Amino acid sequence: MIVDMPGSRDFRTAQAFNLLQVDASGKDIGRRVYWKLYAIENVVRVLIHSVLCAQIDPSWWASAVDQTLQNKAQGFRRKYTSRPWHTSPGIHDIYYIDLFDLNEIIRANSHLFLLVVPDIDQWMAKIEQIRLPRNVVAHMNWPSETDRKRIDVLYEDVLALVKTLSGTLSFLIP
Repeated sequence: MIVDMPGSRDFRTAQAFNLLQVDASGKDIGRRVYWKLYAIENVVRVLIHSVLCAQIDPSWWASAVDQTLQNKAQGFRRKYTSRPWHTSPGIHDIYYIDLFDLNEIIRANSHLFLLVVPDIDQWMAKIEQIRLPRNVVAHMNWPSETDRKRIDVLYEDVLALVKTLSGTLSFLIP
């Protein structure tokens, strides 16, 4: 008898609703995908902050980020400030924007990133490739196997980049 292992497939493909299958699906996504996206997105935040602190100064946000994006971050910050009983995403405005916006900061300042990450255009393309799969997972849906592999590859690439840059860049948490 073949038994379907919990979490081995998307609960939405089952014939009948089963709460245990919903739980197993969520645990599987968390265990196999979500934590990698968390790591990728936060390492990108640290990388942006570290490079722009070194190339501009610690108050880089005001000069390196488009006013529209600054306003977006401030809008999200105001929402959290008006509801102090909720957890704040972070101190720096970079925590109030998403992966697409992070990539836009890199794009707008690519001349500064080139000094540290010579293949920055390839990195922007890699980040763009996981933007939609990231949104699928963030909105509690099931990524395809291809998207999981994209996330796995980018996670490994990010680890390698951090290792490569560790000798030349001081990583600063925003």
